[in-house]
Amino acid sequence: MSDSSPKIPAENSSNSAKAKATNWPLWLGIGFFGVVGAALLISLTTSLGGNSTAPLDAEAPTAAPTPVAAPPANQEEHQVLVTEVVDDLSREILVGDSPTLGNPDATVVLLKFSDYQCGFCNQATGHIDEFLAEHDNDVLFVLKNFPLTNIHPEALPAALASWAAGQQGQFWAYHDALFENQPNLGEGLYLRIARDLDLDLDQFNTDRASEDAKKAVARDLALAQELQLSSTPTFIMNDVLIPGAVPADFLSEALVRVQAAQ
Repeated sequence: MSDSSPKIPAENSSNSAKAKATNWPLWLGIGFFGVVGAALLISLTTSLGGNSTAPLDAEAPTAAPTPVAAPPANQEEHQVLVTEVVDDLSREILVGDSPTLGNPDATVVLLKFSDYQCGFCNQATGHIDEFLAEHDNDVLFVLKNFPLTNIHPEALPAALASWAAGQQGQFWAYHDALFENQPNLGEGLYLRIARDLDLDLDQFNTDRASEDAKKAVARDLALAQELQLSSTPTFIMNDVLIPGAVPADFLSEALVRVQAAQ
């Protein structure tokens, strides 16, 4: 199964989004940025951005499969659910021990649910870099693992390897190297990146096979399931659901609306 969006082919999704970029300020300015405005945002990102969708039996990092929840019947209902879940959880729980970039004290938290073997997630990494270059003081960016293991067999091993690199202070360098070498994901690459970053290989191998590594990924999967997510990448900006590999300008416009609503 490919990473193609059911609406926009992967090879065309980026160009399509860029072609429509000049209209985002107008679209995002329509209506009050509450549930209705958020629902509008979702419908636009669905049409603009690509994503990979998990089968409903995608498995967790354990022997027993953990179903990926089917999302609500429509985007408006999904937004309401996401808002309820986010409101029920503290910031500390939402962020947890996940890797972060940006301002730890920012009032806006941007979660990205990501899969290392997802082509759209790779595309979105560049968009996030561009977005944070402009707004790193305005946002706390948080990476959550959402490996769609039934369609991406290397997504979980890559997530565990990146977690292990993080135990030696090299998460983001390892994360970037995985996406830069996405076509070559596999054991050889995981070890090569570890060597290139001068990681202690014994510790690296022990950490990525540890129960702590599996639990870290499982916590992210549990949050994704509670939010009833089923595709990658998926962003949540405070409580606003933004599915797909939306460009940096789109995230910037969303940030303006989220800040205005605070």
